[in-house]
Amino acid sequence: MKLYYFPLSTYSQKALIAFHEKQVPFEPVLVDLRDPQQRAQYQKTYPLGKVPLLVRDNGWMIPESTIIIEFLDTHSERGQRLIPADPERARQTRFMDRMMDLYLDNNVITLVFQSWKPPAQRDQEAIEQARRQIGITYDYMERALAGKPWLTGDEFSMADCAAAPALLYAQQHCPFADRPNISAYWERLRARPSYAKVLAEVMPYLEKLAAAANPKAA
Repeated sequence: MKLYYFPLSTYSQKALIAFHEKQVPFEPVLVDLRDPQQRAQYQKTYPLGKVPLLVRDNGWMIPESTIIIEFLDTHSERGQRLIPADPERARQTRFMDRMMDLYLDNNVITLVFQSWKPPAQRDQEAIEQARRQIGITYDYMERALAGKPWLTGDEFSMADCAAAPALLYAQQHCPFADRPNISAYWERLRARPSYAKVLAEVMPYLEKLAAAANPKAA
C-alpha cells in the first residue's frame, strides 16, 4: 500500500499515527502541495489533490483520514484497536473524531493560514469565529478528559489520532495552558510512541518554517 501524505498536514499526521498504532506497513509517498509541479503531478493520481490518500496494491484509492483509519481498523487485527467493537463506544469515538476534525483542527488551521497573511489582509471575522469555536471545543475536551487518559476513556482511539495534530499547532495559535486536563493530555500524546514518531518527521519542517519567518534569528 502507498500512503500519499505531507508531514505538515494535520490530516496526514492523523493517518500516520493510525498506521503506527496499527503497526501496518506502507510505502510512504511525500507530496508537497505547496509545490505547483508536485501538486500537478499528484492530481494525475487524485484530481482533488488532497492528502492523505491511501492506494491499495490493486489500485483502489481510499481518501480522507477518518476513512483510512476505518479501513485499517477493519482490515488489520494488528496493534491498537482504534474504533471499539462495542457499537455505542464506536459511535462515541466517531462523534469525538468529528468534533476534533470539524471544530478543533479546521479552526486551528484557519488561524494558521490567517497568521501567514500581512496583518492588514487578515480576516478578523474568520479569526474571531475560529477562536470562539476552539474555545467551545476546549471546554468540551476539558470535561471529557476529567479522570480519563484519552478522549473516549482508557483506550487510545481514532479520536486521539485526530486531536494530536491540531493541538500541535494550537499551542502557538490558541494556547491551552490554562486547561489542566488538555495540557496533561497533550503531554501524554507527545509521549505516545506512535505520535513521537510522527513528530520526529514533522519538527524539521516546522523548524524550517520558523527560520524562514524569522531570518534574523537563524
